Amino acid sequence: MKLDPKHLSQLSVIVESGSFQMAADRLALTQPALSRNMRTLEDRIGAPLFQRDGRRSIPNALGLKLARSGLAIRIAEEQAGNFADMAAAGSAGELRIGSPPIVAGRLLTGALSKFITQNPNCKVELRTGLVHELRTMLERGQIDLVFGPQSLADPVEELVFTPIIDDRVGVVCRSDHPLTKRAKIMASDLMSESWLAHSRGSLLRQQTEAAMALSGVRHMNIICETDSIRTALEILSSTDLISTMPKASTEPYLGTSLVFLNFDNPQFHRPLGVISRKNILETPVVDGFLKFLTADVGPTRRLTL
Repeated sequence: MKLDPKHLSQLSVIVESGSFQMAADRLALTQPALSRNMRTLEDRIGAPLFQRDGRRSIPNALGLKLARSGLAIRIAEEQAGNFADMAAAGSAGELRIGSPPIVAGRLLTGALSKFITQNPNCKVELRTGLVHELRTMLERGQIDLVFGPQSLADPVEELVFTPIIDDRVGVVCRSDHPLTKRAKIMASDLMSESWLAHSRGSLLRQQTEAAMALSGVRHMNIICETDSIRTALEILSSTDLISTMPKASTEPYLGTSLVFLNFDNPQFHRPLGVISRKNILETPVVDGFLKFLTADVGPTRRLTL
């Protein structure tokens, strides 16, 4: 038997109010219209919901039980309405983000933590992965956006990049490394050092090799390779090896044990921002997070080029 949820909801208001007239006033109905709705509900059930006591209509056991169902309907409608209002305002909904591991570290999680605190009704999913993995998840609609380097979007026409900061690459070493005492770092200095390199085929490895070649570094003495940024930082802090790292992403991890050398190259330019799919209508929560990320990360992390 299918009952009209509107009639059940109205029944709960009658029970709460104690009279048809007071319930009609709350529901912005006339008393005769509300009475007709209750007779329709009784006809549908095939049993009375009220017992008459003079001019009063008192809900019977069946009426009270159905009124509880009506109250549940009203609560669900109110909750759904509130959630819809928050979703329209961008403070509720689902947010699915992808990011490379180093970018997903303190650079992103600081802003994300603030966003979650300010929007407790949002459900956030953060996925980390390599560039090709993130690109695939984005193209398949498994995530809404990626916070990462522009190069992630370059080969794909269906993706659009919104820049936020320049996560410029730099040469990093132990804070008491002999190179830190040089006023100017030359190509010969870098060729004489031993290097910790990022994994072959990684964008950071390719960018480093291009910058070194343009700087006159004819060869790099690579004695260690890793695909883990965290492992690389730990090795650098306890050896004389040097490496390259994106500055904005890794500076929060350096502490006092590691520093960036005074060495730069145009190839070290590394725009970092949000990659999303073209022609996809952004939800209010995604749009709200983009604005939040731009305001929170951009001004405080923008590097001088």
